[in-house]
Amino acid sequence: MPELRLWFSPGACSLAPHILLHEIGAAFEAVKTSIPEGAHLTEEFTRLNPKNRVPVLMLDGEVITELPAIATAISNLAPDKCLMGRTDLDRVRAYEWMNWLSGTVHGQGFGGLWRPQRFSDDPAVFENIRTKARRTIADCFETIDRRLSSTYSTGQNFTAVDAFLLVFYRWGNGIGIDVATAFPRYASFAEPLLQRPSVAAAIAAEGINAHGR
Repeated sequence: MPELRLWFSPGACSLAPHILLHEIGAAFEAVKTSIPEGAHLTEEFTRLNPKNRVPVLMLDGEVITELPAIATAISNLAPDKCLMGRTDLDRVRAYEWMNWLSGTVHGQGFGGLWRPQRFSDDPAVFENIRTKARRTIADCFETIDRRLSSTYSTGQNFTAVDAFLLVFYRWGNGIGIDVATAFPRYASFAEPLLQRPSVAAAIAAEGINAHGR
């Protein structure tokens, strides 16, 4: 196994690759990094990722950013786990999920809710951006709830998509959505995964609540 180091912020989207590293049984160093908007970041972190975002994965000296790319790199370390899908169609579906989750659910939905300044320089419109972001999140959760009809989101085994979906399950609860009531399929999907050893290990290491409340 190569030398691995993961930069994460507790409860952030970096929870997904944190789970995946535990899933493959890798020996890795987890580096806790706080990145609130406008925070003063260390020169080391800015040098690693000038975008100033987690997660960041260092794999044998190579720096990898962006969650879909990091998930792919981790999957490649343990091909028998098929963390990006077992079949060609599974892999296509995994990237379909990952790109939508990254760009729309995370970037437009939660990004707009928590970071409206990324969308406008005018503080007067921030509340409108937050309102629109909440509608986007609700629409996305409806889509997720509709698409989840089996144990896993993609194919017949646990994938990076499932780990990423757990991130948003926690975030949804955290912003006051009663996911179990409003999106029962999503909750029924998430609850068993929270008992998975790799998920429990990452959540314990980050010191966060499993349900995000």
